[in-house]
Amino acid sequence: MSSGSDPSSVLAALERAQDAFEMVGRGRTEFEDGISADADWKTQLTKACRLLEVVDTLQAQDGYYTAVIEVCFGAIERSIEAYALSMTTDTLQDFQDHQFSYERAHQIGLFERQTAEEMRNLYSENRTESYYGGGRPTEEQADAMTELAIAVHQFAVSQIRESGVCLCD
Repeated sequence: MSSGSDPSSVLAALERAQDAFEMVGRGRTEFEDGISADADWKTQLTKACRLLEVVDTLQAQDGYYTAVIEVCFGAIERSIEAYALSMTTDTLQDFQDHQFSYERAHQIGLFERQTAEEMRNLYSENRTESYYGGGRPTEEQADAMTELAIAVHQFAVSQIRESGVCLCD
């Protein structure tokens, strides 16, 4: 807990955020449109759809390369997780480590080993550098990540037996 020297504006905002995630005293909860609550794989798939929509919005604004790259990695992971959750006995708790999604993509036959390893390496080497490191992301990197995120999402969706869940169409 705070010793009393932290700004009251930060403490008030922190308390509000904690309450918001605990859904305390909010009355009727307003969930994000489009995110499915029917099954975990549908939730992850529709989150990926919404993330790709955000990428499209950011790309239209031009110049938000860091955000585009970050959101693309999120969309890729949600797409792989959706496939895994729909086709295996995996649970959401299995996907607490970002790199696990890429490893699991090969283990369950979504991608060949080399492709999954290259995606994991792309994540571990470049996501960390673009987000936490001193690197300055480029337009070319953002465009390439957008293309990759869309391709992974479309492929994962095409491999899931149940159709009609993806919001991207």
